[in-house]
Amino acid sequence: MPITPTYPGVYVQELPSPVHAITGVATSIAAFVGYTARGIDNRAEAIYSFSDFERLFGGLASNSEVGYAVQQFFQNGGSQAYVVRTPMHYGGASPVPYAQVVFGDLTFSALSSGQWANGQLLIDVDVRGLDLTVATGDPWAFNLTVSNLVDGTTESFPSVTLDRNRQNFVGSVVNDPDNGSQLVGVSVASLPNPPTTAVVATGILGTALASTVVGGTSYLETVNAALGGGSTVTTANLDASVSLSLPGVPASPLTIKVIGKGVPIPQTVQGLATQLQQGINSALSIAVPGAYVVATASPSGTGAGIRVNAFLPNQPDAVIGFPALSVSGVSDAAAALGLGAANPPASVNVAHYALGTTTASDAETSSTPATAPSGLPTSTELVGDPAAFTGIYALMKVDLFNLLCIPEAARASSSDPNALDTTIDPVEIYSAAIALCDLRRALLLIDPPPNVNTVSGAVDWKSNTIGVVDANGAAFFPRLRLADPLNNGQLRTFAPSGIVAGVYSKTDGARGVWKAPAGIEATLVGVQTMTYQLDDAENGTLNPLGLNCFRTFPLYGPILWGARTLVGADAMTSQWKYVPVRRTALFLEESLYRGTKWVVFEPNDEPLWAAIRLNVGSFMQGLFQKGAFQGKTPDQAYFVKCDGETTTQTDIDLGIVNILVGFAPLKPAEFVVISIEQLTGQGP
Repeated sequence: MPITPTYPGVYVQELPSPVHAITGVATSIAAFVGYTARGIDNRAEAIYSFSDFERLFGGLASNSEVGYAVQQFFQNGGSQAYVVRTPMHYGGASPVPYAQVVFGDLTFSALSSGQWANGQLLIDVDVRGLDLTVATGDPWAFNLTVSNLVDGTTESFPSVTLDRNRQNFVGSVVNDPDNGSQLVGVSVASLPNPPTTAVVATGILGTALASTVVGGTSYLETVNAALGGGSTVTTANLDASVSLSLPGVPASPLTIKVIGKGVPIPQTVQGLATQLQQGINSALSIAVPGAYVVATASPSGTGAGIRVNAFLPNQPDAVIGFPALSVSGVSDAAAALGLGAANPPASVNVAHYALGTTTASDAETSSTPATAPSGLPTSTELVGDPAAFTGIYALMKVDLFNLLCIPEAARASSSDPNALDTTIDPVEIYSAAIALCDLRRALLLIDPPPNVNTVSGAVDWKSNTIGVVDANGAAFFPRLRLADPLNNGQLRTFAPSGIVAGVYSKTDGARGVWKAPAGIEATLVGVQTMTYQLDDAENGTLNPLGLNCFRTFPLYGPILWGARTLVGADAMTSQWKYVPVRRTALFLEESLYRGTKWVVFEPNDEPLWAAIRLNVGSFMQGLFQKGAFQGKTPDQAYFVKCDGETTTQTDIDLGIVNILVGFAPLKPAEFVVISIEQLTGQGP
């Protein structure tokens, strides 16, 4: 604010700077839409490596085109992507895509469709360590654990409640899109507030295991002294082991060393619980593959102690828990550590439920398994619903993506690898996809269908049946053959969009979005051969149609040998003929769109226009210096105009400011003409 001088002296005033630096957006974030083995349906998940894809979507699957495409994207230089899992197609009168379990007033449903979740997603409920009294606590509270037996991931939601008036209401916590469960969703029956009954945590209660501490007298006395005797001891005097008898386990009883002699010992009950859990799981992983335990500690109060719940394979609805560890001859140490009678009774043990699996002994109200789908996603699932943000429209919730790949739009029939799947309509898919790309300033990479495997077929496909003519798209030929890791390295034919997206990303990083992503630098990593080997003459037939070809050259191997958009046919004479020109324009549009938001609501007059010219001009100058435009001088390369000519008084009255930006794009040198002249002998 202006300074009002009131005394003789020096005044310092900070003035706002007109500089608002514009940062260029990313140019090669790929988006993949299609079926994956696992993962949350119709949610765009960001990944930065194929390991991320394996963790979130289950890795490669023989019937998942997207899985292979994502792997090929990262192999060929890709660095960031979004993946949208579209569910399989479910026909019939009453399909059940999602495994469920219902107990009490809670209904849990898998977020990932398919039979894979049946018996593999577990819900554990307990009330350990909670104050359930009406006066001081929450009588409707419980602890919730969700486990995925497929990959061993576990989600914990402590102290959630059925009370809708509390912030920790189970529906709000579990269904939170950012911090909630990534495995299940929950719905809660219509309950009065506050609920009239507490949460039901019955399930299958475990039976007490035969357990003793072997050779642990001196060890426990040492820990007891460290915890309550006023002294600090850092190493065990003797080896401390636990003997467990597990029902149905041939190797039982197991003697499990918790802490060896002379090694550091925990100084808290929680530390001891963690050490106990690690020791038991190390032994179980060898003796009983698939079994594991979870040890929890409550260090004070009536329930002080350690509880160990064992999860055994082939018994998805059974939790084997032991409420007490007996310690021979060390009753005082046992009491101090909560390893004796002070442990909570079995009534607060874990209630255990499995989604989609029902046995005669279950205590669930009901458990509904997911039924078998009728087939892979059809065009309907791939396109999705814009109102529900499903299919490709899940990408509407993504901040930015630049390349859209839908390899299943060219999916081969399961009975004939050279025929298109009859449930797929590429025109329907690509028509919706190109409209989305126009809206989001992205480029659609179009794969050739499996029945297009000749030059004449490619000409007909590009000219008559591709169904899409738009500057924000590019088509490729032929399909590529790579080794299939799931079939002993045998060659398999793939749609090329994942590889192309990787090549684009690599080129952008090395040279910039204005460099054509083609040529001898655009090598195709992993490609062994192609469904059709083009020669120069055949390439010369397809290139003028705007069809980008893959070629194999000696020394260089398989490479991408074309950089034209869908309107890149010579006969169309489009200004967006070339992929790098179009992608550069999209890059400029998105960068300037985001970088000029500060202009909104500013006074619409010359000071604002000057600031706009300064900031946009600085951005364009930086790109010019990087070689993004043609021309020897900035005046030849670009211009930025924002003044009284672009913004008239009528525009000002309407609240509009117009910015005119022009650039001279770099066009690729597709044709290199070498003229050779033979000189004849010259006279003296």
